[in-house]
Amino acid sequence: MNAQVASAEAEAEERAILDAIEKWIEKKVAPVAMKLEHDDIYPTELVEDMKELGLFGALIDPEYGGLGLSATTYSKIVTRISEEWMSLTGIFNSHLMMALVVQKFGTQAQKEFWLPRFASGELRGCLGLTEPDAGTDLQAIRSVARREGDNYIVNGAKTWISNAIEGHVVALLVKTDPDAKPRYKGMSMLITPKAHPETGEPIPGVRNGRKLEKLGYKGIDSGELIYEDYAISAELGLVGGEEGKGFLMATGGLEIGRINVAARAVGIAKRALSESVRYAQVRKTMGKPIAEHQAIQLKLGEMASKTRAAELLVQDAAAAYDKGQRVDMEAGMAKYFASETAVYCATEAMRIHGGYGYSKEYPIERLYRDAPLMCIGEGTNEMQRIIIAKQLVARNPA
Repeated sequence: MNAQVASAEAEAEERAILDAIEKWIEKKVAPVAMKLEHDDIYPTELVEDMKELGLFGALIDPEYGGLGLSATTYSKIVTRISEEWMSLTGIFNSHLMMALVVQKFGTQAQKEFWLPRFASGELRGCLGLTEPDAGTDLQAIRSVARREGDNYIVNGAKTWISNAIEGHVVALLVKTDPDAKPRYKGMSMLITPKAHPETGEPIPGVRNGRKLEKLGYKGIDSGELIYEDYAISAELGLVGGEEGKGFLMATGGLEIGRINVAARAVGIAKRALSESVRYAQVRKTMGKPIAEHQAIQLKLGEMASKTRAAELLVQDAAAAYDKGQRVDMEAGMAKYFASETAVYCATEAMRIHGGYGYSKEYPIERLYRDAPLMCIGEGTNEMQRIIIAKQLVARNPA
């Protein structure tokens, strides 16, 4: 009975959160998303709303001021927001990937110092992994940090970092032992604020580089970060207080990132499908709605089936994550299939809409631009298939 009561309470809480998100989307996001996207304007007011909704603390434990949501509930939030404007989800997910590094691996002092500030959205940030010559191969990074007394001195550059410009803090992957063999044993994770978190005074040695222009995903800034003799205290900065653990922290953070990307992709696919179903019933050719033409029915049937399958894979990965299981295979499967489905559905939606799909008056062209990123972000789909295969073999030895 207690389990049933707990389950009912969890369902009621989830419904309340999703209802609040739904009202916010209808009232605040839908009226402005198209203009902000096309004008490439950072959604400052919507970010303030997301702070009030608690989205920057969605996955942070309540003891530190977060909502402590399950990955299952979180993925539903991400999917619903992505149906309206996918860019918004990147703003809080990139931040949460940074926060989860501290929550999962940080010292108690680091958790108590950073997590309340992260949960409230007072300090927002990102995960700083990618470099000009190191993307999927994280072990090829060149950014370095050397210990000098109580501080680490950082030099290096990162690129394609979400929240790089508008964010305040970066969980930075660096090499503390560039000569280590294997390479991953020489990598560490540092929490690197741009300004002092208590006084607000700028910290010298870190600056923003270019804001990178993109095909889509324009509601969030993607940029470069440059570190030149930047100093951070070892006590607050070195996550976990131990060198050589950064690679595992980075790859652990990517698991929720891949579930997020998969959930985003489902949102894109669902919107492409719903727009297509609606349009196919009002657009007429040969004296009847195009929904009655077999060629369109074939497209809608395929889109609906793939979208639902992608949604179930996301639920599967999120459920495994909530159980504390290793989910690189499940997250990889969800991310791979859902992102390919998003591209497929966005492309088919444009074909169904014809010229109107190519017009900026309809959301189809935005979905068409946003979808390909899902195949690239948080590890390419080629890499996902390799991860899936390796885990499949490891879990099923002959």
